[in-house]
Amino acid sequence: MSENLDAPDQFIDQLVDTDPEETAEWHASFDSALKHAGPVRARYLMLSMLDRARDANVGLPYLRTTDYINTIPPEREPNFPGDESIEKKIRSYIRWNAAMLVHRAQRPGVGVGGHISTYASSAALYEVGFNHFFRGKDHAGGGDQIFFQGHASPGMYARAFMEGRFTEHQLDGFRQEISHAGGGLSSYPHPRLMPDFWEFPTVSMGIGPINAIYQARFNRYLHNRGIKDTSDQNVWAFLGDGEMDEVESLGAIGLASRENLDNLTFVINCNLQRLDGPVRGNGKIIQELESIFGGAGWNVIKVVWGRQWDPLLAQDREGALVNLMNQTKDGDYQTFKAESGGYVREHFFGRDPRTAAMVANLTDDDIWSLRRGGHDYRKLYAAYHAASSKNGRPTVILAKTVKGWSLGSSFEGRNSTHQMKKMTIDDIRTFRDRLHIPFADDQLDPKLPPYYKPAENSDEHEYLMERRKQLGGSIPRRRPVSRPLEQPAASVYESAKRGSGHQEIATTMAFVRMLKDLIKDPNIGKRFVPIIPDEARTFGMDSLFPTLKIYSSHPSPRLVPPTQRMMNQ
Repeated sequence: MSENLDAPDQFIDQLVDTDPEETAEWHASFDSALKHAGPVRARYLMLSMLDRARDANVGLPYLRTTDYINTIPPEREPNFPGDESIEKKIRSYIRWNAAMLVHRAQRPGVGVGGHISTYASSAALYEVGFNHFFRGKDHAGGGDQIFFQGHASPGMYARAFMEGRFTEHQLDGFRQEISHAGGGLSSYPHPRLMPDFWEFPTVSMGIGPINAIYQARFNRYLHNRGIKDTSDQNVWAFLGDGEMDEVESLGAIGLASRENLDNLTFVINCNLQRLDGPVRGNGKIIQELESIFGGAGWNVIKVVWGRQWDPLLAQDREGALVNLMNQTKDGDYQTFKAESGGYVREHFFGRDPRTAAMVANLTDDDIWSLRRGGHDYRKLYAAYHAASSKNGRPTVILAKTVKGWSLGSSFEGRNSTHQMKKMTIDDIRTFRDRLHIPFADDQLDPKLPPYYKPAENSDEHEYLMERRKQLGGSIPRRRPVSRPLEQPAASVYESAKRGSGHQEIATTMAFVRMLKDLIKDPNIGKRFVPIIPDEARTFGMDSLFPTLKIYSSHPSPRLVPPTQRMMNQ
């Protein structure tokens, strides 16, 4: 663990020791391991036992934080099912187009702004989902609902362009919904602005996470009430670590765990930066969020380090490297990404002679290539795969990334990168080279560098389209037309039309009387059910309880009739 518990005896306080002799034997075993193998080995044994107990659902209190390493070790990672080489190329093309979309929007006469670095840090987070997890509207089990991080919208537009859903002309209308000839693309996700594309608004910050929780709850309600089978549909919310300071972001996470919403996954892009600088310069935002979500009952998966770190961690038999990772603050990690491999060697690994020895045979370039986990496709696939396994709890994935990743030294990890909207010609050339985009120097106009789209018969395009076909079609996509419900006959409202004669009646009672008649309607009656018993009683609806019952996602078998229990299962 990276932190000491406040009270060492809090796990056993007031619990009765039913077998003191056996307890003494366990204590003796631990004391022996500590004496003969040392504290690192003893610590590992204790953490291993806690992990085993959790797997067996023993019901131990949740530890506030774990070490600052990946939750899923390499030996537990599933095999990656895709073609990583092709997917890397696709990711590079989308990265390029997303950045060019924002850069071109700064051309003379337009200059509408945008966020060039958010998608750069989160491209892998989205692409592993697009290629392997996100179900579209045409999927047999129904489509997933995805709440995209608002500032990452250029990446969604860039992918849609690759799929042939948008033209170059439309991309050049970014943030110009009215002024651009033929219509433009909205700054952020919003169905009113683009009713065939975006499903949910996610800006201002904080409305994405809270709406995702209630969407997942509503999906479970639809299933339990027998209205729609949503058992194969998942809700994903992509969020920023700075966004988690908004009251709406964390305000309903307890509801998600109480309702056992294992159809919900939060993916938090922890690039450690926001508009005004570091998120937690003197702290560790990933550890903080792990504590908050874990305490609320969520399944927490940390993706901190890329695969290049695995050999180093495997030889860390004394825990020196893990100790350094635990102690280093976010502000220092950001400084490292703004410097060089030599700087990291001296100021990170050099803090302990044991860790310095670990990297003695590595070049400065090798050290600089030690990536954060949020840019490692295989680590992310393992996290998403685990999140998709139903275990009765919602899941949060805390993925560590670099703001402005791949955009070059002028952007990566800089405090100013969130506000940067355009690139110099040198930045564009460096970006092109890093992504291997096939443009010559004379094709790179400083103000209007070209978009790139592979040929429709290319391996990359065919792979991209085939993956979406297998997963149920392109996303995001919104169906603006829904199946209408058959309206009740006019006779249902007769009692309301007659009024109450000369007797005064409260509006709430008039509403309850009309509701009773609507509930009897064979077409829509089954869609009414009390979910707020206290408030319903205030409005005089308690007379409905014996007939309709009260909805609960996990009702008591003693209180709910068998027919209702079947409906709620």
